[in-house]
Parts: sequence; C-alpha cells; structure tokens
Amino acid sequence: MIDKTWPSAAEAVADIPDGASIAVGGFGLSGNPIALIEALLAQGTRELSVVSNNCGVDDWGLGVLLAARRIRKMTSSYVGENKEFERQFLSGELELELTPQGTLAEKLRAGGAGIAAFFTQTGVGTQVAEGGLPRRYDGAGGVALASPVKEVRVFDGREYVLEEAIATDFALVHAWRGDRHGNLVFRKAAQNFSPLAAMAGRVCIAQVEELVEPGTIDPDTVHLPGVYVHRVVEVGTGIEKRIERRTVAAPPPAARTTGSEA
Repeated sequence: MIDKTWPSAAEAVADIPDGASIAVGGFGLSGNPIALIEALLAQGTRELSVVSNNCGVDDWGLGVLLAARRIRKMTSSYVGENKEFERQFLSGELELELTPQGTLAEKLRAGGAGIAAFFTQTGVGTQVAEGGLPRRYDGAGGVALASPVKEVRVFDGREYVLEEAIATDFALVHAWRGDRHGNLVFRKAAQNFSPLAAMAGRVCIAQVEELVEPGTIDPDTVHLPGVYVHRVVEVGTGIEKRIERRTVAAPPPAARTTGSEA
C-alpha cells in the first residue's frame, strides 16, 4: 500500500525552497490550505511565485505570506480584497500577472494534463492579447514590466489567443476528506480551483479535515484521484475557517400582540 500521509504540515512543506513556484487552491477564503501556508510562513521560505485565484486578505490565507514579504510574484484573476497587495503592487515590490478567471483555471488544468498551450477567445481584442498590462511598477508611477503580445490565430472565422499552460514546482490544497492514497473530496466553492491547482503541481501537498482508510470514499465521489497527490496531512475538523463577507438580514419586527392581556 502507498501511504502518502505525513505527520505534520511543517514536515510536509519543509523541502519547499526559496524561489519555488506554487499553485494554491481555494476561492476567496473558501478552501484555503491555511495550515500549510502558516507552516511555510514559519519556516521562512521567500521569493515565492504563487499561482492562485486570489491572494487572501490582509491577515488570512496567502495574505499572511504577502504581509511577510515572502511572495515575489502572483498570478491571479482577482486581487481586490487585500490592501497590502495593492500597496506592494503599486510601489513596485510585487509582480502581478493578472489573468482572466476561466483562462487561469484552464491554464492550471492544462498544466496538469500535460497540454503545453491552448487557444481561447477570452481576451481577444484586449491588452490580455495585445500586451501592455502592467506586471510590475517602478515605484514612481511608471510601468517597469508589461505583459507581452500573445499569438492570435483565426479558426473558423473567429480569433483566438494562445495561452500557455501553468505547471508549478508544488501545489498546496485543502480538502474535506482524503484517504491515505491521496484521493480527495472537496466541498462547495473549494472545488473551483483546488483540483486544478493540485493537478498543476509537480508535488502536491494536501491538508485534509478527515483522513480515512483507502476504500472508505465512494469512487464516484472522488473529486481528485490520488495519482495527482503526493503528501497528505490531517488537520482535523476544528480548523478555523474564515468568511470573506458576511451579510445578514435584519430580524423581522416582533409580532404585535392582539387582544386584551389578562
């Protein structure tokens, strides 16, 4: 039996070196592999190139690595919830490759599937294809590094832009359940990017809330087969989970009492 379990998050990420590229699962604050992120923070790894839909918030998720100046470059589709991200990007401290959300998902999936590149209509006629999107500022308001021009071809009368796949050195993901062989089950919004990020990493490290024995998970419910997963760490069901935005309705007015009171 191939047992892929590791005793702790710290040991599972111990060989991630400075300068590594990492695909990180999660969508907003849903499905953030916070135990692995905090272990990476604690060991001092820096100059990271991170691919993830977003960069957490100022004190949660990837935001804790960003605040500690451990991230050199982010490849993301949305970065609007993190003030420190904005500051670092506009001051020239952080490189950003802003990518349409669906394109980013497909770039990760393609990287995991061994597909070098693909054509898509998304971004045709914009700076995504024509180049010029700021990737790094010079700290004085000028653009130090801009996105390049991408190849555009015509298929069946329509223009498509060429997008290269993404494959990273490591991947960090959070799953609801996992077995010792690395088969994973994600929950709700955590399914959006986590399986794709896991596929893209040459070494995938998964933290799971519940670790079960092989054969416990119905094969029809597996979202990511263990062939893509190399290390599994159980973090328990009590791990903290943040809610990015909480919106609640005002309680209805108390029902008016009718009739005479005794």
